[in-house]
Amino acid sequence: MNKFFGILLASILGAVVALGGAYYLGFGQQVKVIKQQEAAPMAQLSNYVTPADGSMIPEAGFSMAAEKALPAVVHIKAARRATAGRGGLDPDQIPPMFRDFFGPGNGGGQQGEAPLQRGSGSGVIISADGYIVTNNHVVEEAEELEVVLNDQRTYDATVIGVDPTTDVALIKIEESGLPTVKFADSDQVRIGEWVVAVGNPFSLTSTVTAGIVSAKGRSIDILREKSRYAIESFIQTDAVVNPGNSGGALVNINGDLVGINTAISSPTGVFAGYSFAVPSKIVSKVVQDLREYGVVQRGYLGAGIVELNKAAAEEFATDRETGVYIRSVSPNSAAEEAGLEKGDIVLEVDGVTTLRNSELLEQLGRRRPGDAVALTIERDGKEQVITATLKNQVGNTDVVTAETKPAFYDRLGAELGVLTPEGAEEYGVDGGVQVLRLREGLLSEQTRIREGFVITKIDDEPVNDIEDIEKLLATREGAVMLEGKYPGDERTLRYGLGL
Repeated sequence: MNKFFGILLASILGAVVALGGAYYLGFGQQVKVIKQQEAAPMAQLSNYVTPADGSMIPEAGFSMAAEKALPAVVHIKAARRATAGRGGLDPDQIPPMFRDFFGPGNGGGQQGEAPLQRGSGSGVIISADGYIVTNNHVVEEAEELEVVLNDQRTYDATVIGVDPTTDVALIKIEESGLPTVKFADSDQVRIGEWVVAVGNPFSLTSTVTAGIVSAKGRSIDILREKSRYAIESFIQTDAVVNPGNSGGALVNINGDLVGINTAISSPTGVFAGYSFAVPSKIVSKVVQDLREYGVVQRGYLGAGIVELNKAAAEEFATDRETGVYIRSVSPNSAAEEAGLEKGDIVLEVDGVTTLRNSELLEQLGRRRPGDAVALTIERDGKEQVITATLKNQVGNTDVVTAETKPAFYDRLGAELGVLTPEGAEEYGVDGGVQVLRLREGLLSEQTRIREGFVITKIDDEPVNDIEDIEKLLATREGAVMLEGKYPGDERTLRYGLGL
């Protein structure tokens, strides 16, 4: 026992000596140093920049964006009647992203009367007195239009104006004190930034999804099916958008509007990865025009353009592979009067880089007839700035209002567009006016003209612009002969029209 207690005592004394020696050598202080290092700021690479709020998921998720946007996003129920005599519209022939509006008919109506086609979409309240922005394809030719607010109040709505070239429409309900969203500057939206889509997909009201901006200035050639003057410069995002989201809000994490959801890229008609929204800068301009004039004031340059890439650069024998190449200049156009020439390459508009067609068209589309724009171009390898005063579609700087719109538009029952030099060359004609859309009127009632037909002559008199048609029809009585052709068809066709 004495031996055992001797060993135990020696062990205890050894441990005490070891701990004392460790403390003396600084091991206790080392523990304190490590603790201080753990509390020190984390080292950063020299090129590290703290991300802006828009590229980080907020601690509260996207609740603030949803709470601000949801009360101002409405559910739009629309019904239209297929045009009798033109066989209606086949849903299978309608692009999937537009299919939410053109649903199956309800089977009602009198014998010989086309059934109503019902569908739904979304809209965004932009003023407390009831103005709502949505897509043109949601409300187009609607006979019945109903708006359901987030709190389930229901109103009949009237269409203030539409713009097929941007797929934007403005409607109104009679109410006051409504919640609204603020417009953000879509130019400041960055690729990779978080965004939130708010709408009513599949009639599921008040649905919120989130994603990031995956591209800007995207053109998908969907609006050009309705108008050759379409402006496509979409914000592309991977926020989930489905039929019924059309016309709804795309907001930033602060809940401010950066775009109006318009289309999806999908082989099936439902979300498959990407959706597209009209930027708020375009929406704001279109809405302002529709409220003030009833129609959009578009400024036109009057030039055929081609987006440069390696293949185009080789075709046009230019060393530059980026920019917008001027392929042709229309007579008496803003481009001709400014001194633009075939072969010029547009690089900027008012200091904004425009290396793609979509970027150039977006910048011009924000201007009105009579606005002057500074174009930075490259000519013969040297940059210079040319100022152009934009014109309207008929070739002057006048403002067009719904009241002063030529009466012959209503008589003909058609939306017309002047053929560009590029289009004229493509169709094999010297010039003409194209029938972009048909509704009830002389052309649909008396002729077999379809949308896309290019009118080149009236009673053997050449037609180069809309003013030519107006003058020729105004000076004639009885029957006239329209002459022209369809794109891709070599035949020249003639149709008689009684005035």
